[in-house]
Amino acid sequence: MDLQVWLAFLVASCVIAVSPGSGAVLSMSHGLSYGVRRTTATIVGLQLGLAVILLVAGLGVGAVLTASAGAFLVVKVVGACYLLWLGWRQWRAPVAKIEGDAATEAAEPDLSASQRVLRGFLTNVTNPKGIVFMAAVLPQFIQPTRPLWLQLLVLLATTVTVDVTVMHGYAWLAARLQGMLRSVRARRAQNRVFGGVLMAMGAFLFMFKRST
Repeated sequence: MDLQVWLAFLVASCVIAVSPGSGAVLSMSHGLSYGVRRTTATIVGLQLGLAVILLVAGLGVGAVLTASAGAFLVVKVVGACYLLWLGWRQWRAPVAKIEGDAATEAAEPDLSASQRVLRGFLTNVTNPKGIVFMAAVLPQFIQPTRPLWLQLLVLLATTVTVDVTVMHGYAWLAARLQGMLRSVRARRAQNRVFGGVLMAMGAFLFMFKRST
């Protein structure tokens, strides 16, 4: 891959990662609930889902999904329903006042590392917008005269590195607000803000068209 092509993709990856999405919302939500270190498991899951989307799009399956109304509809409905469920869980999550430096109860039921990885993975891999976007963007940076797998590995490594950095940044910024969210009212507001955003994203996916 030529250097100028890679640099162009690096810029595109930065723009994509910084743009708010369900992954950013989840990173901020878990950053508030668990802190940056424990949110790393969530971010690992997000990257696994992102890797699947990139490889699927790069190998041409993304083009098949965008061309097949039935396949696209299935992916869209699954992704939308998952975000709605995730947002509803966050909205209704129980809260308790923080005493001293310890929380008597997390903003949502404490998830294990594997559960956080799974939640991050499902959030990204069920997002049809990601598949459509990658299917449209990747061909612009793949050179047909070069080995496909090598190019996909370079693009994947670049995308994951950028996204890991940005998602940790979102989690860090959210974690800085923990001191401001010590009351039950503030923590309940936090849950409802992030839950509402996730449900809004899920509702938006139902209206997402293949032509976008």
